[in-house]
Amino acid sequence: MSYLTDVLDQVAAKNPDQPEYLQAVKEVFEAMEPVIEAHPQYQQNAILERMAEPDRIIMCRVLWMDDQGKAQVNRGYRVQYNTAIGPYKGGFRFHPSVNLSIMKFLGFEQCFKNALTGLPISGAKGGADFDPKGKSDAEIMRFCQAFMTEMYRHIGPFTDSPAGDIGVGAREIGYLFGQYKKIKNAYEGPAVTGKAPGWGGSLCRKEATGYGIVYFTRELMKDLNMTLEGKRVVVSGSGNVALYAASKNIELGAKVVAMSDSQGYVVDEDGIDIKAMIQIKEVERKRITEYLKVRPNAKYIEGSSGIWGVPCDVAMPCATQNELTEEGAKMLVANGVKVVTEGANMPSTPEAIAIIRGAGIPFAPAKAANAGGVSVSALEMSQNSMRYYWTFEEVDAKLDQIMCDIYKQAKEAAARYGMEGDLVAGANIAGFEKIADAMVAQGW
Repeated sequence: MSYLTDVLDQVAAKNPDQPEYLQAVKEVFEAMEPVIEAHPQYQQNAILERMAEPDRIIMCRVLWMDDQGKAQVNRGYRVQYNTAIGPYKGGFRFHPSVNLSIMKFLGFEQCFKNALTGLPISGAKGGADFDPKGKSDAEIMRFCQAFMTEMYRHIGPFTDSPAGDIGVGAREIGYLFGQYKKIKNAYEGPAVTGKAPGWGGSLCRKEATGYGIVYFTRELMKDLNMTLEGKRVVVSGSGNVALYAASKNIELGAKVVAMSDSQGYVVDEDGIDIKAMIQIKEVERKRITEYLKVRPNAKYIEGSSGIWGVPCDVAMPCATQNELTEEGAKMLVANGVKVVTEGANMPSTPEAIAIIRGAGIPFAPAKAANAGGVSVSALEMSQNSMRYYWTFEEVDAKLDQIMCDIYKQAKEAAARYGMEGDLVAGANIAGFEKIADAMVAQGW
């Protein structure tokens, strides 16, 4: 379709040095040909062109002091993409790899993910090229305070509500929200989510992304006349998403046989001891090699990419973008994987996705399967607004229903356009149509 080609060419020409962003836009827009043909008002209102440009990009210098009294400088970002459905919503990421391309790809993806939740939130993303690893609590606090001093004027409960992402957990959210309160002289709970329960946070938020991935996978497997019970599962990563994806898999009767961190991976044929792994990675913040002290029969292998060579029925890449490459996908297919569910944001390269789908293996994309975290963040905003707490069980039940609804939306959208079973296209289309209809209805 010449219109789609022209738009993609324009986006590439404007953003030649942003590969992650171009990858995300291409993946979404290439699924839109039948949608644009069925809805000419989208082209008339330049919806694709408008979606490809964020509302605004905030870039700032973040100046902070280390423990030796030396001034340090980092670069901070907030990419506010689209408010068609609700206030901007998306996490902050603190990692040396953070750059404008990654922030834009994450913000773009967040729009569609948030639309799929059915909750009144739109897309944004932010962060800084600051590395929390190896920093003292005092250094992290000073950085968070300096970062929020730059960001506070751009966020708020009805404007933009950031949460956590890679490198931003409960500790960082606490420092960020504390600084926001000091500056604003107000307790605006919905302005920042991912807060700890007891001072505005929602129960089940920590577990939500990982649990949601498994709920989505369970629904997909039902349609394949399969269950997770007794299945071998490989979960890459050992951060918040991976830990609770592994935990819920185990709860539903699966055996998680491998997990990883940035330096290597462990294989435990008896099944990962998730309590031990949570203690090592979440509480003690140590390397995954410590797991062998608890389970000496487990194996540790240097280099995390080899984890996809571990035979499994279900693979869940939950570490970072583009971690599952063509080589990893070939290993999964050769070993008879039955389902691949993305847990991190865009963790599979286009080449890997092509191999998996080309082999007829059901593939669940991140923008659908990974939506549990932002769903409970939005539920946290609701609880803050009501001055009320739901129980863990209540939030978990709402999360489960949201993930079931997202699966249904993706499945039905794909079927509606003659692409039955294609959850990648279905998720893109279902999210796109919600945003596009809202943009058309609200005019220019």
